[in-house]
Amino acid sequence: MNKLRRIFIGKARDVSDPEIFHHTSLIAFLAWVGLGADGLSSSAYGPEEAYKALGPHNHLAIILALMTAITIGVISMAYANLIEYFPGGGGGYLVATKLLGSRVGVISGCALLVDYVLTITISIASACDQFFSFLPLHMHHWKMVAEVLILLFLVVLNLRGVKESVTLLTPIFIAFVIMHIGLITYSIGMHFNVLPTVVHDATRDFRASVSTLGWLPVILLILRAYSLGGGTYTGIEAVSNGVSMLREPRVVTAKKTMLLMASSLAFTAGGIIFGYLLTNSRPQFGKTMNAVLLHNVFGMWKWHGLSIGTWIVVFTLITEGALLIVAAQAGFLDGPRILSNMAIDSWMPHRFSQLSDRLVTQDGILMMGLAAFAALIYTHGDVATLVVMYSINVFITFSLSLLGMSKHWIQDRDKEPRWFGRLMVHGIGFILCFCILVVTVFEKFLSGGWITIAITGGLILISFAIHQHYTTVRAGMRSLDDVLTNLPADQNASETRSEMDRNVPTAVIMVKSFSGFGIHEVLSIHRLFPRTFKNFIFVSAAVVDSGSFKGATEVESLEEETRANLERYAAWARSQGMNADYRMSIGTEAVENITQMCKEIAEEYPRAIFFMGKLIFKEEKWYYRILHNETPNAIQRRLQFDGLQAIVLPIRVLES
Repeated sequence: MNKLRRIFIGKARDVSDPEIFHHTSLIAFLAWVGLGADGLSSSAYGPEEAYKALGPHNHLAIILALMTAITIGVISMAYANLIEYFPGGGGGYLVATKLLGSRVGVISGCALLVDYVLTITISIASACDQFFSFLPLHMHHWKMVAEVLILLFLVVLNLRGVKESVTLLTPIFIAFVIMHIGLITYSIGMHFNVLPTVVHDATRDFRASVSTLGWLPVILLILRAYSLGGGTYTGIEAVSNGVSMLREPRVVTAKKTMLLMASSLAFTAGGIIFGYLLTNSRPQFGKTMNAVLLHNVFGMWKWHGLSIGTWIVVFTLITEGALLIVAAQAGFLDGPRILSNMAIDSWMPHRFSQLSDRLVTQDGILMMGLAAFAALIYTHGDVATLVVMYSINVFITFSLSLLGMSKHWIQDRDKEPRWFGRLMVHGIGFILCFCILVVTVFEKFLSGGWITIAITGGLILISFAIHQHYTTVRAGMRSLDDVLTNLPADQNASETRSEMDRNVPTAVIMVKSFSGFGIHEVLSIHRLFPRTFKNFIFVSAAVVDSGSFKGATEVESLEEETRANLERYAAWARSQGMNADYRMSIGTEAVENITQMCKEIAEEYPRAIFFMGKLIFKEEKWYYRILHNETPNAIQRRLQFDGLQAIVLPIRVLES
């Protein structure tokens, strides 16, 4: 089993390697591929939904293309400024938490989690739409099977690690960029001589629409199309969410990435909408609008009697579909990161902050994959439904982030000389995003919008319930700390370290931070085995999770903190008249590290017995196993099968 795991996922990484952050971090170009692909690939479905919403009034596409490019620029500028003030990453969740309060932050975080699940889902569904656009209609019933297989492939790929998954897909990204620059440039160049006529006709048709419908209906039509194309702007926030995975200096790298993403997205999305108008592209059954556009531009190309235009169309659609698969990376890169940030703050189960030996949030990746699978099955991979569900949560997060930054500039205007310019950028961005959100919910509430709102609302309620449970447990643990950490020292005992006899009974105790929990373990051992153990060895694994895996400094701090806690335990035990020592290791997985240390201790102290404490509650509920890890039982099983005696001590938690 382990051999198969290493083949598919790769060998474990050493978190103590000083070069590990250099090897796993991304330069601006790779970040553009891994994080920017989400935004750029949205040009496969965002412009299409917006253009189709215009109906027969396709002359309004010129206005729509300009509004799209301007919106991308404003939101990108706002998020580039946001990165300066939140250089540690975290994106919308962190911004809303810090600037609008933790309760608003959890709303933003839950919206982001659902958003990233839908990022994976819509990217895969749209990718298969591109692939099947050049396949016969009788093969379309295989589309769902293809979507599920692609999802499984991406789950395995991401379990291998961030940089590996991005590097592998870089050639696809480059091919997409080249082909779409060619598509847009050629479609405009092919109609360059008639551009004045196109603009003139569009102006004439616009006046005719206004005279026929009136100003208000025309404005509402533009706003409706503009809001339904909201999928175009998704992915812009991905850079701010993933700053911690970028190469130092991270803020500079993030800004370069943002510039690359914004300029490429504005050119591609705006250019495709304009290309639809120039080539008079219309929706066709079984084909995407981009497939129709490509056929209109390249379909008639021939060379020595060969229809090379068809091959260009097919190749471009393949790059488009493949980039959408790359875009699903944003969900697998940033979704687990948001999940782990919320877990660290106790809004989600703590296990989601743990890293695997490949330095990825494994549980988060699996959870995102499972949720995306459910979304694919529920919507049958229908992009029109998914894009509505997708856009709502994107703009909830956008609106909250930009509102928080606007509040920041108003409150700190005396400290910030450039406050007014920054306020204008974030204020305008907030108005744009909030308007898109309101129009999308109003227009599409019964067409899939309610599903997103219901799921996000349910997730928010679950998050508050989880947080309340952890708060109650912490309160119970604090009462234990107050009683036990202040036990008086034995006046006749010496705190100086004495030589420990290796042949006497030795209690090896698993601990974390210095608290009443660990002291309760020692007292329980004395009560259960009075005057039995002569030596006490405290053992702890410094577990590197997603909160501490941000650089060598954070890992060093974690190691120092763990050592300091163990020294306090040893000093306390000596003050009580016990012979005491400690052992520690650093890694990403507590069970493996502690088991290995216990084996080494057993060789040194052959009469050692191993103890670990586990929280117990008066009323055990089924979900406690999710909220509280099963590490003690896992360690006990491993040690028992290795022939070592291990005992799990129950530690009672007082629940209010």
